[in-house]
Amino acid sequence: MHTTSQAPIDGTGISSRTVPASRPVDPATRPATADQPGARGWRGHLGAYVALTKPRIIELLLWTTAPTMILAQGGLPNLWLVLATLVGGTLAAASANVYNCYLDRDIDELMNRTKRRPLVTGEVTPRAALVFATVLGVVSLVWFALLVNPLTAWLAFAAIAIYVVGYTMILKRRTPQNIVWGGIAGCIPVFIGWAAVTNTLSWAAVALFLVIFFWTPPHYWPLSMKFKRDYANAGVPMLPVVADDRRVAREMILYGLAMVASSLALWPLAGMSWVYGVVATALGVWFMTSCVMMLRRAKDPARGKIGAMKVFHASITYLTLLFVAVAVDVFLPL
Repeated sequence: MHTTSQAPIDGTGISSRTVPASRPVDPATRPATADQPGARGWRGHLGAYVALTKPRIIELLLWTTAPTMILAQGGLPNLWLVLATLVGGTLAAASANVYNCYLDRDIDELMNRTKRRPLVTGEVTPRAALVFATVLGVVSLVWFALLVNPLTAWLAFAAIAIYVVGYTMILKRRTPQNIVWGGIAGCIPVFIGWAAVTNTLSWAAVALFLVIFFWTPPHYWPLSMKFKRDYANAGVPMLPVVADDRRVAREMILYGLAMVASSLALWPLAGMSWVYGVVATALGVWFMTSCVMMLRRAKDPARGKIGAMKVFHASITYLTLLFVAVAVDVFLPL
């Protein structure tokens, strides 16, 4: 690992450098370790490539796609179409994630949370990762165009471009609102799911898009709060790095309220039953309560630890159960 001198801290609380001056050590010059493919064998090497795709993120993205397809169909879509859409979505998301790892390998080396990623440890070379990301992206677009429809291919291309260029290359290291606008890429899978079934988009699909758009900040900022020192060391101005916990919690509440409003807008736009309305309302109240409690603890530390990770996990539960309600409501005889 290379060494870096201590950079001055500016008024925002992060290093005045935008990116570290040096690059990770060339993997070709590293001695073989237990983390490198030469020491771990082909299974370890394969696992390193899989790790670059960030499977847990892909899983959450796909979880929003299938229920959207059920809603768009008004029942169970053709299973082959569902499978084709999910495979294409997996390839597209994997491509974007590998590009992200390639472009962020310098700051990943400086963060405890990411310093074990394969491009940092040398398990995968930068060139190999770049080729891997490109192949995944091209295959995903061809897959969508040939096996689903051209509209889904264009939407997948937009998602990759927004995440790689918009978020990773332009926004991430420049603005505290990086995750807000960069998060648009994570909203597009619902458009893809809707377009796969209908070959068009609708206001119901827009409502689902907005649910995820407004959900992203109160989902990601609690994680950034836990790892704010990592982001500060890497010069990444996530909002929890440049603002105090009270401001972060207040903004999470504002985005959360917009998220709940979008989830309720789906009720009339998609002709959902009262069951969905009750579930969406209850889930919204539950999640907003966790955000309000975090704000109270931020204002008064005597109430206990801020509990950012509890809110982070609550956000995942909220989105999961909401989309379960979307899928199940279609089959209710109401």
